[in-house]
Amino acid sequence: MISKKLDPYLIKEDFPILQKKTRNGHPLVYLDNGASSQKPLAVIEATNKYYSSQNANIHRGVYQLSQEATEAYERTRIKASAFFGAQCAKAMIFTRGTTESINLVANSWGRHNLQAGDEILLSVGEHHSNLVPWFQLAKEIGVQIRFLKLKEDTTLDLSELKILLNKKTKLVSITHMSNVTGTIHNYEPVLERARQVGAKFMLDGAQAACHLDLHLKDMDVDFYSFSAHKMLGPTGVGILYGKEEILEEMPPWLGGGDMIETVTLDGFTSANLPAKLEAGTPNIAGVIGFGVAMDYLSKIGFKAIREHEKELLEYALQELIKMPGLNLYGLDDLDGRGAVISFTLEGIHPHDVGSVLDEEGVAIRVGHHCCQPLMQYWQIPGTCRASFYLYNTKEDVDRLVGALDKVRALFRRVVRN
Repeated sequence: MISKKLDPYLIKEDFPILQKKTRNGHPLVYLDNGASSQKPLAVIEATNKYYSSQNANIHRGVYQLSQEATEAYERTRIKASAFFGAQCAKAMIFTRGTTESINLVANSWGRHNLQAGDEILLSVGEHHSNLVPWFQLAKEIGVQIRFLKLKEDTTLDLSELKILLNKKTKLVSITHMSNVTGTIHNYEPVLERARQVGAKFMLDGAQAACHLDLHLKDMDVDFYSFSAHKMLGPTGVGILYGKEEILEEMPPWLGGGDMIETVTLDGFTSANLPAKLEAGTPNIAGVIGFGVAMDYLSKIGFKAIREHEKELLEYALQELIKMPGLNLYGLDDLDGRGAVISFTLEGIHPHDVGSVLDEEGVAIRVGHHCCQPLMQYWQIPGTCRASFYLYNTKEDVDRLVGALDKVRALFRRVVRN
């Protein structure tokens, strides 16, 4: 089947915020999709519809509104299971996002299964959300954390894999796709080694889930986490996928409403999956909106999205590489990277670059990108990051390049003066 090429200009019409102009009168060029994507009107309307005509708590009420809200909420779980090729719907645990999903694994599976002297393997390129929960666990129970290094091309350095991933290793948790460079890591050799030593394996899919066509069951990972807001959905919604048999053995992390079967003055019994791991009233409107976001992405298709992003990435790299003093970070092989470009301009701090670009209506992310250890590893304060999605165009790239030319011209004048 031939993939239908998407039209980013037509898609952009579905996103109200992309029609606005910035304070200086420039049309907005939004290139911070790695942090959060924009939302199509259909998602906005779905969340509004919940609050205007479906608003009720879920799972507890026998009245019509509650039942309608519950059905809409649980439809998203079923939809997500099919969308991501999961083992089953109850293996999809709703959280507030990738950060909470990783914390859930650390505080439920980790506390229940790890002890002093056990080891966890991460990489130096991890987001803080895939570092801090493990640091907290290490401090409290005495597990040891070890790190895979990165090669110069930003891929995982597996030269010491058999030493770092050994019989003491109980968990490996690495990013599927780097939020700094867009590098899509070849995790399979690490997974294979983890299976050899009996370690559990987790992927941080915050960046990958919005760009790649995932089939979680076929990937054979023990845990996979991602967020709705990076893939056209609302903020405050995420999913932790886990193998059902592992989730069944995990104790509740948070206690309260919805995660109980019975409560007496002597204690409580937990509910079955997925409720056991979903204490409290969730972001019901956000989950319903996420279901609509998945519908939107399904109509376009990840193959078309990926092809479009690679075209943009190739065009942007061709233009940026011509710029004197611009240093790029990431793979040359576009098949191995997502639509993310990190760069620095010699002699100009990333924050200054971002400020000037903002005056030109171009929104990028600058700084350490919640990856301070990676910046320390590279011995730089931070980078500028432009990240693309399905509604970005070559015209957006031209605006970025033109704004960067103005940055260079401005700082040449400052240096001369």
